[in-house]
Amino acid sequence: MAMAMSDSGASRLRRQLESGGFEARLYVKQLSQQSDGDRDLQEHRQRIQALAGGNLKRNVYQNYRQFIETAREISYLESEMYQLSHLLTEQKSSLESIPLAPLPAAGAGAGAAGTEEAGAGAGARDHLRGQAGFFPAPGGASRDGSGPGEEGKQRTLTTLLEKVEGCRHLLETPGQYLVYNGDLVEYEADHMAQLQRVHGFLMNDCLLVATWLPHRRGMYRYNALYPLDGLAVVNVKDNPPMKDMFKLLMFPESRIFQAENAKIKREWLEVLEETKRALSEKRRREQEEAAAPRGPSHVTPKASNPFEEEEEEEPAAPEVEEEKVDLSMEWIQELPEDLDVCIAQRDFEGAVDLLDKLNHYLEDKPSPPPVKELRAKVDERVRQLTEVLVFELSPDRSLRGGPKATRRAVSQLIRLGQCTKACELFLRNRAAAVHTAIRQLRIEGATLLYIHKLCHVFFTSLLETAREFETDFAGTDSGCYSAFVVWARSAMGMFVDAFSKQVFDSKESLSTAAECVKVAKEHCQQLGDIGLDLTFIIHALLVKDIQGALHSYKEIIIEATKHRNSEEMWRRMNLMTPEALGKLKEEMKGCGVSNFEQYTGDDCWVNLSYTVVAFTKQTMGFLEEALKLYFPELHMVLLESLVEIILVALQHVDYSLRCEQDPEKKAFIRQNASFLYETVLPVVEKRFEEGVGKPAKQLQELRNASRLMRVNPESTTSVV
Repeated sequence: MAMAMSDSGASRLRRQLESGGFEARLYVKQLSQQSDGDRDLQEHRQRIQALAGGNLKRNVYQNYRQFIETAREISYLESEMYQLSHLLTEQKSSLESIPLAPLPAAGAGAGAAGTEEAGAGAGARDHLRGQAGFFPAPGGASRDGSGPGEEGKQRTLTTLLEKVEGCRHLLETPGQYLVYNGDLVEYEADHMAQLQRVHGFLMNDCLLVATWLPHRRGMYRYNALYPLDGLAVVNVKDNPPMKDMFKLLMFPESRIFQAENAKIKREWLEVLEETKRALSEKRRREQEEAAAPRGPSHVTPKASNPFEEEEEEEPAAPEVEEEKVDLSMEWIQELPEDLDVCIAQRDFEGAVDLLDKLNHYLEDKPSPPPVKELRAKVDERVRQLTEVLVFELSPDRSLRGGPKATRRAVSQLIRLGQCTKACELFLRNRAAAVHTAIRQLRIEGATLLYIHKLCHVFFTSLLETAREFETDFAGTDSGCYSAFVVWARSAMGMFVDAFSKQVFDSKESLSTAAECVKVAKEHCQQLGDIGLDLTFIIHALLVKDIQGALHSYKEIIIEATKHRNSEEMWRRMNLMTPEALGKLKEEMKGCGVSNFEQYTGDDCWVNLSYTVVAFTKQTMGFLEEALKLYFPELHMVLLESLVEIILVALQHVDYSLRCEQDPEKKAFIRQNASFLYETVLPVVEKRFEEGVGKPAKQLQELRNASRLMRVNPESTTSVV
């Protein structure tokens, strides 16, 4: 009941809205006055929207059949217009191919009429075949390409190519005629997406592809031209909805086309193969005729004239010997196509084997024109093969598989005599792989953990690349090894950039930086197993960053020492507990101060100032971490930094001795000075010599001097 009332309400609302005197403004005003609130207006709006949607669906359903019939009629009309256009073109070609001659007598008129009737019948047959894509040449064609049949073929080609913009240069080739043509749809090779509609024109020596002009029916625009001797045809297996397709391979390019149906696809494949076979046979005959020796007619006059025998026999012998190169063997005739197939199937080894076989056969043989022509064809395939191998080694390809994945392409390039290019491409490929591996490495929170991973990834890749390089380029020009060393230095620069950005730019502590550099050195030394020492390179690249780190940490120690000196009260240390005292003894022992016991007093007292003890621990810690970073280029930097740090403490003690008036404090200051001169300085000097391998003259001078800096005794101003 409610549904019936709703339907009646909707019908009444529809009649009201569709009435001729309906006024929207008045209707909305009345509706607003009658509604109880916002909800009523929203419900009424929904009813009107539902009514509008229903009307739209009803109109579509009512006109749907008419839409289908109209589209079908348009399709029929387009097909008939296309057929009519082809029929007119064929009739025009047939009329142009009939040779003009004076009218014969009455008796011959019947024959002319019969000829005209036969021509009309041939035109009808041509139309029927033209719908399938054939354009047979009218008239008979002679072997040498002369006669009216050849003229008819040329006219047919001219008439058809007048519909293709930008291909007038094709008509300059003598003996060229149309074999087959038809509509095709081109698909994208990787994702099988439809690209465009094209029209293919198969000539006796090439294939022309033209695209449709959407606003000019029956007209095309030139797209590409492919010689048949460089073209490989591959049948694509049907995989619904992708069917009736075939692929054309023109390396380094390939294109996929779809025919209208399976019959037309089969005709395309058959005609392409037959035309390629005919072209190959024609060129083989031309080579045989060019390579054949001269006939007896040329020899007879030489033998019949005894006076010219000596003059003509000597030059004639090398002339016959120069042309005596047998190129009629089947494997030589099929060599260009076999190379195309090998390249298409990525059988690079097979292609290079064929080239080696040909070079071995033609070795020490003359080079008459047929051989030069064959060489030109083979050189074009070598160029295509080289481009494919170069693409295999390009960084755009997948970098997975490690260095061994490049061995196949590198080895074939070396066999082709392009060792330098193979070396360059191999190293460029590996540089891209190393860069990608470093970039994909996730930055961890702990710097040392990230450096461990970075060193493992980089040096493992470098080691694998070096071993693969030695395997691939063994026995080649030694210049390749120089190129590898240059590449290794460049790769090391890439590694140091990532290393420094994480270690030095982030202002890590000197101890962390020292551990990271130590890890990098250890990994670098592993390359010595294969005779590659890059330690000096990593030192040269890191020296600037390490100098900056040493200078920065030196300034931190100096500032901390000055701050403690400004608050110095010259009092003994009270560690409060035996445990704290024992810990301090262990720390000083770790710093190399073995006689620290003599500076400890009763209970937990230490007869040294807190400032001097803290300075000793900080200075020895700096020295230990700096020695981990040490290499010869940093000798003076480290030594000067140590001297600057020690001078700050010694100058403060010297100044305090001259300024202090209290005898007890003065004695305590002398005890601290004695500790610095007689204990700390010898320990620093000894540890520096152990770490560097040679003594430091500057440190010896500091220890031997009774006072490091003599200032005005009456001055009470610190020089620090």
